[in-house]
Amino acid sequence: MFVRVKTKGPYRYLQIVENHREGKRTVQRVLATLGRGDKLAASGGVKVPLKSLGRFANQVRVIQGYEAGRLEARALRHIGPDLVFGRLWKELGLDAALHRLLGDQGFEFPVERAVYLMVLHRLFESGSDRAGECWRRDVRVNGSDGLKLHHLYRARRWLGDSRAEVEEALFHRRRDLFTECTLAFFDPTSLYFEGRGGEGLGQFGFSKDHRPDRRQMIVGAVLTEEGRPGCCEFWPGHRAEAQTLLPVVAKVRRRFGLKGCAGWRTAA
Repeated sequence: MFVRVKTKGPYRYLQIVENHREGKRTVQRVLATLGRGDKLAASGGVKVPLKSLGRFANQVRVIQGYEAGRLEARALRHIGPDLVFGRLWKELGLDAALHRLLGDQGFEFPVERAVYLMVLHRLFESGSDRAGECWRRDVRVNGSDGLKLHHLYRARRWLGDSRAEVEEALFHRRRDLFTECTLAFFDPTSLYFEGRGGEGLGQFGFSKDHRPDRRQMIVGAVLTEEGRPGCCEFWPGHRAEAQTLLPVVAKVRRRFGLKGCAGWRTAA
């Protein structure tokens, strides 16, 4: 059985209809006409039979109980972030690169999952690792249920110590699979600090964010010709961008084995 809308003149009527066979044909038979759709919507006339039928449908009973306040939702967890970015994480080979570098270092928690959780958190919300640990409670992230805040701190420290190795592993993986890198772009920018701290890298300088009142740092990303990041470097915020170029050229040649470079160009 199902509900059918029958139009007659300017009005629309709701009917309960069922299909049945007559010989080799399937035809519809009207079991009941509930009335005009506009009047039923205004008076709530369809609620009574729906509630009565709902006694025989467990899902409907759950919804009705929640609406009436007899049931309380215990937890709501979002699955979309992990479904989308988890696939990209694997396609880029980040999970494999981290597992290979971790090897058998004796960590009692999944470091790769902790790094992934921190990255996922910052893709959706800005905040500290402490904020990320709270954010995780409302998001389903495969393999992260047992992670605690101190695990995130330890994973961040390992990642900071191993950043160069991670960058090189990802760079060589892409070059082996696709093509050699014949062109590289260098894009520096400034990021300013909120709150206290950051006195090491955080220095006053020319701010692209128009916040000369904030301490800042200079971040420079090296991109391949496909637009994929190769590596990232950091400097104190008072460093002029022009002074960051030559050290980066030397590092890129040494770390990634680029040879025969025709030169670097800048719009500055």
